[in-house]
Order: sequence, then C-alpha cells, then structure tokens
Amino acid sequence: MRILIAEDHPSLGPDIQRGLERFHYVTDLATDGEDALASALATPYDLLILDVMLPSLDGFEVCRRLRSAHRTLPILFLTARGEIDDRVHGLDLGGDDYLVKPFVFRELEARVRALLRREKSATSATLQFEDITLDTQTREAWRGSRQLTLSSREYALLEFLLHHPRQVLSRETIADHVWDGEAPYQSNIIDVYIRYLRNKLCASGEPDVIQAIRGVGYQLKGKTI
Repeated sequence: MRILIAEDHPSLGPDIQRGLERFHYVTDLATDGEDALASALATPYDLLILDVMLPSLDGFEVCRRLRSAHRTLPILFLTARGEIDDRVHGLDLGGDDYLVKPFVFRELEARVRALLRREKSATSATLQFEDITLDTQTREAWRGSRQLTLSSREYALLEFLLHHPRQVLSRETIADHVWDGEAPYQSNIIDVYIRYLRNKLCASGEPDVIQAIRGVGYQLKGKTI
C-alpha cells in the first residue's frame, strides 16, 4: 500500500512517515498543497493523509480538486482545526475521516487500516479491460474465453494494471505496489515480468494492450484509444 502524507510541520510529517513505514507502508511526503495535489493526480496512491493548514493550497481545496478530478482515493484529514464546522466541511468536500491534533500514533495507524480495509472491500471482485477479465476472489484470469495460467507475480502485475487502466504507471510505482518496494525499479525485473505477462495475454495472437512509455513505465491501453 502506498500512502501520500501532506504535512508541512518539519518534524510531524517525517515522524508520521517513519511510523507508517514501520508497518511496511510505502510513503511519500509533500509539504505544501500544490505538491500534494500534483502528486495525488499523478500517482495512484491508496490513501492520502491531508493536513488542512498547508501553504499554497489548503487541504480543503486539495480535497475539492481531487474529487472534481474524480480521484476516489480515501482521504484522512489530519489537523489542529477540530471545530465541528471544520469537520463537517471536510467530510462534505469528500473527506473520509478526520483526526484532530494532537493525536496518538496508534489511533492514526488504526484509522489508516480501517480506511484501507473499507476501500478494499468496496472494490469489485471482477476487474475487466476490453476482453481481459480477472476475478480477484478466485484469482482466475481470462483473455476472452481463454483462461490464463499466471504466476503469483504475473497475477499481481495484471491486477495492478487492471486497477489503473489507461494510466501511465512509472516503474517506481509498479515496484512499490507489485513488489512492495523490494524490486529496484532501475533494474530490468519489471520489464522481464511485463514480457512474461504480454506473452501469456497474446499467446493466441490477441492485440497487445500493454504499451511501453519510453523512459517512464507502462500503460494499459486498448486498441480503441
């Protein structure tokens, strides 16, 4: 799971980052609203922890713009502004939870787990892109009527691509989500598994829907796009 932390306090942001990384989350830290918005629009994060009082753009405006751009990632507001009107405003803008500073890290981590669990349970068991179908409950995959035999890593890679169709995914992002950051994105291991997956998806002459974006990564892109 990859989490974006938007917090401008010079010690609190890094403290939250270190705390979450101890629980094996992959984290990025933004210290102003413009950077947080740009990062959340460019990268498929699983959760955003969002301070309200950010420079350049406040957290409420970041949330509003993300929801206007149809980004559905869970948003946890983390702020010293605990008045009921602020909390209602944040939730009405599309926030999913609201934690008031000062807080105990154990509660923050529990809320993170709850939001990620809720997001996972809300996801459809079946993912589909053109004639590719994946059942996340049975872990079966098909290309049209042809069932695919995938290794666990090939399955994880296909699932991640299907969760983000038409989005350009960097090698770093793929490494963070599919290898939990254990595979160095500069190596060719991602390219090797993309080739394995391509071979299985196109084994009967079907069109290739995985496009390489030179110098960046890969994109699941259908023939009609």
